[in-house]
Amino acid sequence: MPHPLDEYPLHQVPLSMAHVASSDRNAYDRCYFNAHDRTGELFLVTGLGVYPNLGVVDAFATVRTGDRQVSVRTSGDLDRCDRLAPSVGPYRVEVVEPLERIRIVCDGDDLGVGFDLTWTGSFPAVEEAPHVWRSGPRITLDAQRFAQVGTWEGSLRVEGTEIAVTPDRWLGTRDRSWGIRPTGEPEPAGRSADSPVEGFWWLYVPLRFDDFAVIVIVQEDPDGHRVLNEATRVWPAATGRRPEQLGWPEVDVHYQSGTRIPTGATIVLRERGGRPLELEVESLGYVALNAGSGYGGDPSWSHGTWKGEGWVDGAVHDLHDPAVSGMVPFGVIDHVGRATLDGAEGWGLFEHASMGRHDPSGFVDYSSVAP
Repeated sequence: MPHPLDEYPLHQVPLSMAHVASSDRNAYDRCYFNAHDRTGELFLVTGLGVYPNLGVVDAFATVRTGDRQVSVRTSGDLDRCDRLAPSVGPYRVEVVEPLERIRIVCDGDDLGVGFDLTWTGSFPAVEEAPHVWRSGPRITLDAQRFAQVGTWEGSLRVEGTEIAVTPDRWLGTRDRSWGIRPTGEPEPAGRSADSPVEGFWWLYVPLRFDDFAVIVIVQEDPDGHRVLNEATRVWPAATGRRPEQLGWPEVDVHYQSGTRIPTGATIVLRERGGRPLELEVESLGYVALNAGSGYGGDPSWSHGTWKGEGWVDGAVHDLHDPAVSGMVPFGVIDHVGRATLDGAEGWGLFEHASMGRHDPSGFVDYSSVAP
């Protein structure tokens, strides 16, 4: 059956736009946003994804306030979703101006989180390098993404309290990614059960400064070999300058003693010609992505899982609860990052995960922590 998108000259393969080229069950297409002020006291992480070969669309919104994370999750039948105006349950995304302005709305107040927020990009969106990661013989992740830093305007409501969001104080980052990544119900381990992943180390730091943006991405194998490596400075569109490549990032993550939760990082970048740029990032607070928002390791829900049409759910996680604090280090953690670079002050996302063995950090297995 034709899809409305088939009216547009967008096709990449001889299929209706209702389908993707890959038959992999893990095909996905997702938007991610975060929003924060300059204190880190409130931190919103939210997004919507479609899973074409699972027939699922879902969305989530998680707010860190104090030591609690309040979440709303919703899921439904992808066939009922208008992909030109994606929505599911109380959540919807409106593309006001492609690559410039996006509006996101969540009417989940009865479950603790609601908002009507409009994003404005501060610098051009940047296409990142293709991201391919194999686990044994199988492709675990094969994705494309673009990223952008910007500001927010509108209102955020958390458990009955409304917060005015103004672009002079509220900043954030966003990305759009699509391709293949683990989604939905767990698959049988098969042969991979005899060759478990020894470790996973990830750093993603998109930052907004007044005159430029910086995006750093690093993924390393347990022995430190880099699966993904990119550092880019983005200039205002009016300058006409291409994104500037900043070499091979040298990363020193600072961990809270006895944990793998970072307090910050020192990242050395290099301009062409070799001049070093020392980027210092500190954490002002974080959201644990595996506590309510559906990312890897979340025991309550995972993206792409079929929950039935019209499923809407809320969750509250107390980060002091041992059942929650014990699982936080075993997932990706999104921090509000305050940064300095060449005397300039910036803000944005400081996303990090360190699980299992990582030789450069001195972690020998999943039980290792910082001294």
